Amino acid sequence: MSGIYIHIPFCKQACHYCDFHFSTSLKKKGQLVEMLCKELILRKDEFSSPEIQTIYFGGGTPSLLEAEELQLIFETIYSNYKISENPEITLEANPDDLTEEKIKVLAASKINRLSIGIQSFFEEDLKLMNRAHNAEEALKSIKLAKQYFDNISIDLIYGIPGMSVERWKRNLEISLELGVPHISSYALTVEPNTALQKFIEKGKIKPVDDEAAKKHFEILVETLIKSCFEHYEFSNFGKPGYFSQNNTAYWLGKSYLGIGPAAHSYDGNSRKWNISNNPLYIKALENGEIPQETEDLSLSDKYNEYVMTRLRTKFGVDVAEVSDKFGENYKIHFLKLAVPLQNENLLEENNGIFHITSKGKFLSDGIAADLFFLEE
Repeated sequence: MSGIYIHIPFCKQACHYCDFHFSTSLKKKGQLVEMLCKELILRKDEFSSPEIQTIYFGGGTPSLLEAEELQLIFETIYSNYKISENPEITLEANPDDLTEEKIKVLAASKINRLSIGIQSFFEEDLKLMNRAHNAEEALKSIKLAKQYFDNISIDLIYGIPGMSVERWKRNLEISLELGVPHISSYALTVEPNTALQKFIEKGKIKPVDDEAAKKHFEILVETLIKSCFEHYEFSNFGKPGYFSQNNTAYWLGKSYLGIGPAAHSYDGNSRKWNISNNPLYIKALENGEIPQETEDLSLSDKYNEYVMTRLRTKFGVDVAEVSDKFGENYKIHFLKLAVPLQNENLLEENNGIFHITSKGKFLSDGIAADLFFLEE
């Protein structure tokens, strides 16, 4: 097994763009943490891989966890799993939670990497997205965190309605001035049944402009590469030694155990996902049951996922690996469909490894889909 992902399904308030599973009521937080620990124990023998290399607290808002709750989770993990000598242990945090007292608590735990949800350093963007923090807290949280943590990542969102090129450039300048070694950056996406979708439909917020987002992305790539970041995955940029080990493991197809409501797991052959309902999750675990569904992956499913993830990364699609993993027919299929994409300068090949070109980067998911193996 490569890693353990722990979903903390609580937030102070709902961001307008978010469609992740969470609750704004914290009443059941203590009880749910106990059930997370119970699930960890029940599933300790699920995978055969002997060592855990990464632990990731996602959400939701994991920075809402108290010191005692973190300690209970770590005690459960370390007493039931074999942990590598130097695991990467990441906690996602919101800036408004990161007081100096809170950061000291996190630094005193086993956590050695923070992922801070900045999204923007500008008040108007934060208000549009209904973020719980303000621009001052965004700056302060990073400055405080750097006093206690070396390995820090921040999230930034581009393509926000009304965000000018100048404002986006300033977001990047501030990030570089603060000296963060890893940046994850995503285009604002209008997900179904979110507040953002409803506000756009009612004309309260301007629609997302795809051309503006593409321009922001081009600026993002150019700016960070000039500043010695490596663009190692479509949305991720890291200084040498600061790539996310957790996310890299996902992209390389390693196994992981997903704990908590809505969490997904992968063992190389199947996917499992837990129920997206806190009370039902708690009730099932109290009865010693794991409330999850399973999907067994076909060879074509595995090939399609390999193509999708590898083309988003610096690793690319290795046709020799395609043949080894999936068979010669899949290699032939890939090479045949790659030709027109090469002719359009969307795909390039070097020593049998295919990467998306600079021209095609903003279209990476669509390019990958063109290479999928679709079963009759």
